Amino acid sequence: MPINNRIAAFQDDMTLWRRDIHAHPELGFEEERTSAIVAAKLEEFGIAVHRGLGGTGVVGTLRGLGNGGGRTIGLRADMDALPMPEANDFEHASRHAGRMHACGHDGHTAMLLGAARYLAETRNFDGTVHFIFQPAEEGLGGARRMIEEGLFEQFDCEQVYGLHNWPELPAGKIAVHPGAVMAAANQFEIEVTGHGAHAAMPHRGIDPVLVSAHIITAAQSLVSRGTDPADSAVLSITVVEAGTVANVIPDRARMRGTMRTFSEENHRRIQEQFARLVSSVAEALGAKAELHFRPGYPATVNSEAEARTAAAAAARVVGEENVVWAPAPTMAAEDFGYMLKERPGAYIWLGHGGHTGPSCRLHNPHYDFNDDILATGASYWASLVETILPRSA
Repeated sequence: MPINNRIAAFQDDMTLWRRDIHAHPELGFEEERTSAIVAAKLEEFGIAVHRGLGGTGVVGTLRGLGNGGGRTIGLRADMDALPMPEANDFEHASRHAGRMHACGHDGHTAMLLGAARYLAETRNFDGTVHFIFQPAEEGLGGARRMIEEGLFEQFDCEQVYGLHNWPELPAGKIAVHPGAVMAAANQFEIEVTGHGAHAAMPHRGIDPVLVSAHIITAAQSLVSRGTDPADSAVLSITVVEAGTVANVIPDRARMRGTMRTFSEENHRRIQEQFARLVSSVAEALGAKAELHFRPGYPATVNSEAEARTAAAAAARVVGEENVVWAPAPTMAAEDFGYMLKERPGAYIWLGHGGHTGPSCRLHNPHYDFNDDILATGASYWASLVETILPRSA
């Protein structure tokens, strides 16, 4: 099926929904207005609605017209905005200072609502679809909270699928990975303790700034010399804080940063080696240092069989020539990885192009979702359901 004619017919409705959500952005676990809109629309379409998982999460359940009805799948869209100002001046720009839909979650929500409307009208599938509208993707782990509160116990899904608009990919194309899509992301903090002294008499102290510099330099070897060049990893120290005045060597220095990997093996190895490196470098220079990790999102890794199913469904919408198979993954992170650890499934990139310059980049104050791809995304969701849950003859 190319872009579905029925879905294309309510392109204007999806655009209105999307722009309304964009104008009223809500941060993670605060999506009260957005979830109310989602729930009302699902009920209007005749879909059973459950609210409250993950605080502001919404799950809609729809059964098809087939005779079997035993299979179940989940389709997920995220709803939250980012805590950043918007620099756009169009009519649907954010009406709330310091909050903005700069990642396209407004579009993700509108597309899944569009697919839900079409599927509720046609029910041309055999089984059950759970439409999962998730809060708090942006750093707060809304997916994990929904799972912890019983998402897959209450709404059993044999498979689960997600998507993200991708500005670097032209509109009309869909990218599918047979494995890793996005990286696991952890944050860390290093506390270095030395001994303060007059800056003109450094021999009377232990300089934690110098110790920090050695740690920063040595840490790069964990990737450049300790990681297989064919396997990606990133270790970035992004914050260094120490001292207050130019003529005093401080007692302490603090560093923060992030670690990104695709494999759990690399994650464990780098974390263990990093802890030993931090401690030993500091000790060699007469100081003490401790490394503390704050666990972040797991890697988003597609199961290959479900990725091939997603690619087949995408080809029915955009054509095989416009399905990009196995592109390079990104070191960005996404909490859909939690869902893929619980159920097989696939997370695809939906081409968003059509804009030039910095305005097309995610997390940019000039970003806006490309409404021209709303029907493409909704048609992909419909194609996926009808591919996985075909009606019996």
